[in-house]
This record gives sequence, structure tokens and C-alpha cells, in this order.
Amino acid sequence: MQTTIEGRPVFAYIHVDLEPGETIIAESDAMSSMSAELELTTKTNGGFFSGLCKKFLGGESLFVNHFTNTGGQSQRVTLVQATPGDVGEVKLNGNSICLQPGAYICSTPGLKLGLSWAGLKSWFAREGLFKLVVSGTGTLFYGAYGGLVEKEVDGAYIVDTSHLVAYEPQMTMKIQLAGGLLASFFGGEGFVTRVEGKGKIVLQSRSMEGLAGWLNPNLW
Repeated sequence: MQTTIEGRPVFAYIHVDLEPGETIIAESDAMSSMSAELELTTKTNGGFFSGLCKKFLGGESLFVNHFTNTGGQSQRVTLVQATPGDVGEVKLNGNSICLQPGAYICSTPGLKLGLSWAGLKSWFAREGLFKLVVSGTGTLFYGAYGGLVEKEVDGAYIVDTSHLVAYEPQMTMKIQLAGGLLASFFGGEGFVTRVEGKGKIVLQSRSMEGLAGWLNPNLW
């Protein structure tokens, strides 16, 4: 399998060239084009009840699509995300990574997408009550609204709410005011996320909440 990410960083998309017998699993509605020789099958996202949980609690779809090359030569499928922005790639080898709801685009069959309780702290950080946990061995592609920024943390790091896209599972989150009461609320920052531990986090340069907050007063 050969993969390339093009259109970065604003309108990234993934070309996946499948060799005979290979399969890529993608979020529902992620396909923008595909070879007519590829076989497309739709399955529930980890089983019916698990898929329902991922849909209503994890921001993912109830179904996922399996693209399989049943022919005799390489065939291509092109996958995209719903929002404009960059695409990240991570290779897992028995380890795990946590994603914000809705960030998953596609993965190789050796990976499992699960759901884990993130807690009220994550909810206050506008990351949702549940987090998606991808584990196993294979390659994962995830999307962001805007550009992607990787940061190695050793100690603590402050992230504005709804900007955290992916992080290693040993990292912990706390919610705090950006500064004092006046600075936090009249300065427009309010609550922020304090990420603690040692590991990598991935941030997105824009947030849908920020876009919505800008659009709403300008539409009326």
C-alpha cells in the first residue's frame, strides 16, 4: 500500500494506492473518488452497538467503508475529510493514540477504533465527554480544521479549548482559567486546557467553535 497526502495544508486529501488483496477502512462519506475496479463494502463501526456509541458519543459515523483491491494490479482511492484543513498520519505498533471526536478519516485493517470516557474536564475543554482511542498495529490518518502543529510536552502545556486534536494516552488534562478573572473573561480566552505529562500532542490552528462564534453575530 502506498499513500500520499496532497493539497496541504488547507485542503489536504489522501491518495491510497492499494495492491491486490489490500484493504483500507474509511469513515463514511470520506471517499471523493475511486477506481472502478475496487470493491466497496459497508460495515458497522465495530459492531452495531459499538457503532451507535461511536456515532452519538464519539462524533463518528455508524458505518465505515472497506475499500478492497480484488483485481490484479494497483488501484487508487482518494479520501478526504469534511472540513478544510490538514491531514495527519501516524504509524502505530501496538500502542495507542487518542483523537478528538470527528478527527478519524481512515486506517489500515490492523487498527481498532474504540471509545473511552474522557471526563468532565474534556467536556469543559469542548473536546467531548468521550475520546476516540485508536490502538493496534498499522497506519492511521486523521484530520483537523486548519493546520496541524505537533508539540512534545515534558511537564505542562496550555492549549486553548477545542484546539487539541490528538494526544498520547498517558497525557492528562486539567481545566483552568487563562489568567485572572478579568483577563480570562474580558480578554476573550475564558477557560483553557492544561495538558500534563510527557509525550506528544497535536493541535489544530483553527476551531469550529471559533468560526461559529465569529459567524453568528455577523449573520444577523
